[in-house]
Amino acid sequence: MKSIRSIVASRDTVTVDSMTSVLDAARVMSARHIGAVPVVDGERVVGIFTERDVMARIVAEARDPRTTPISQVMSTDLVVTEINESFEACLARMQQARVRHILVLDSGRLAGIISLRDLMAADLDDKEEAISLLNAYVHYIPADLSKVKT
Repeated sequence: MKSIRSIVASRDTVTVDSMTSVLDAARVMSARHIGAVPVVDGERVVGIFTERDVMARIVAEARDPRTTPISQVMSTDLVVTEINESFEACLARMQQARVRHILVLDSGRLAGIISLRDLMAADLDDKEEAISLLNAYVHYIPADLSKVKT
C-alpha cells in the first residue's frame, strides 16, 4: 500500500492567503484542476477552501466572490493527517469527518493535501499490482515440469 508520504511527495502544494478573494482562489483552483486549497496566514494553516464552500457560502448566500475574502467563507474545522500515518487511518478519518480532502502535516507543518480520489487511485494501483503478481504466480510453469510428457 502506498504511503501518505509517497502520495504527496511529488506534488507542489498550492495555497492561498487568507485575504485572497474568493474569485482569485476559484481561479487558482480552476487553473490547477483542484477541488480544494489550504488557506494560510504566513506559514500557518488557518483553513481550507473547497468547492463545497463556494456553493454553500458564496452561491447559496448570493455573496460577491470578487469582494469576499477567503477568511470569511473558508472551513476552519480542519481534518488533518500526519505524513507517516497509514493509508487506512487516513481514509477512516476522512470517512468519519465526511470530507473529500485532508491536509497532510509533517511535524506540524503543511506537507500537502490529498483527496479521496488520490487515495482511491493509490488503492487501485495496489490492487492492480497484486492481481498482476497473482496472475504471474498462477500461470507460472516451472522449467522442469514443462518438459514432462503426459
